[in-house]
Amino acid sequence: MQRGIPATAAALGMALVLASCSGGSDNNDNEPTASESTGVAGSMTIWVDETRINDFESVIQKFADERGVDVQVVQKASGDIRTEFVQQVPTGEGPDVIIGAHDWLGEFVSNGVVAPVELGDKAAGFAEAATKAFAYEGTNYGVPYAIESIALVRNDELATETPATFDELIEQGKELDAKYPVLLQQGAEGDAYHMYPLQTSFGAPVFTSEDDGSYTTELGMGGEAGHNFAEYLKKLGGEGILDSNIGGDQAKEAFIKGESPYIITGPWYANEFAAEGMTISVHEVPSAGGEPAQPFVGVQGAYISAKANNPVLAQDFVVNYLSTEEAADEIHAAGGRVPALTASADKMTDELAKSFGEVAAAGAPMPSIPEMGSVWAYWGATQVAIFTGQEKDPVAAWDRMLENINSEIAGG
Repeated sequence: MQRGIPATAAALGMALVLASCSGGSDNNDNEPTASESTGVAGSMTIWVDETRINDFESVIQKFADERGVDVQVVQKASGDIRTEFVQQVPTGEGPDVIIGAHDWLGEFVSNGVVAPVELGDKAAGFAEAATKAFAYEGTNYGVPYAIESIALVRNDELATETPATFDELIEQGKELDAKYPVLLQQGAEGDAYHMYPLQTSFGAPVFTSEDDGSYTTELGMGGEAGHNFAEYLKKLGGEGILDSNIGGDQAKEAFIKGESPYIITGPWYANEFAAEGMTISVHEVPSAGGEPAQPFVGVQGAYISAKANNPVLAQDFVVNYLSTEEAADEIHAAGGRVPALTASADKMTDELAKSFGEVAAAGAPMPSIPEMGSVWAYWGATQVAIFTGQEKDPVAAWDRMLENINSEIAGG
């Protein structure tokens, strides 16, 4: 079900009128209007869901004002927008532009509903992880505007220095006589998302990737690197560091109670800790396996429909306008998300948000390929089985997990 935004549409419609009137009354006959100077004109439609619309209302209105064009903003339910886009674009009923997450990309490309986007030199202005997130099989399909990831959050009242390795961090926690040296939420079903920084530090990414950062369908977490990580899971379970009874809520409450100097979590909990009056700081997760501990990065951005009614205007908004510092500043001010444009991210004054942004910028984009759907269930369950000791041979369990995932990907 779609719901229009009459107030916004009316406001943008009025912006068109005002821009046209202004051009007619203030300029002489030789001065171009805004539309003439940019080469864009007409109207377009943008779909945004309720979780992102606050980020965009203001910047879209400014774009419409500056260009002297008409933009219809349509709010869609977050649970429906992705499916409706895939269904309606082929019929010509979809929008010109859709705002959404980067991990929608695989489904969009496989259904042929999004157009390639050429960023050119503008790509250098964004965090590398953000631009990689919109690459699929060597082609870019979107412009990022915000990034987020988990990181290591420290209770600065319990510890003031963070060791360089994860094992040293555990030893520090033990020396502080903390109930939990570090909190890493898992739960009975496992939580491979929160475990991922430790896994990548062993050089075992979930999928291999091309030089441009786009993922292949080949699992990258096999072989010696994966085996070493599986053995490490067994070690952490044996030491009581990982506990299937500690899910997200339990980890959060324990950290608030001061039962641990560290927790691996995202800004959603960190903001709660700050609201509780805790003195905290945000850091990269220390490496356990010797390589950088990269968390998954979620990226928000804008796609252009493969059947946009006004592709020139859509390209101007997505490529030329959203890549500007002015637009990135406006979106951040409205929604609070960490900007993907580094010049805007550098200007943030919120130290927690700034630190999370720095960690995310060095992270690994969440794979957007459809094959990722075959990974999650086997992945988390196997990790739990290993660190709880249910699986006695971690290497054999890990290899069996890979066989099951590959079989499901192949449709076996």
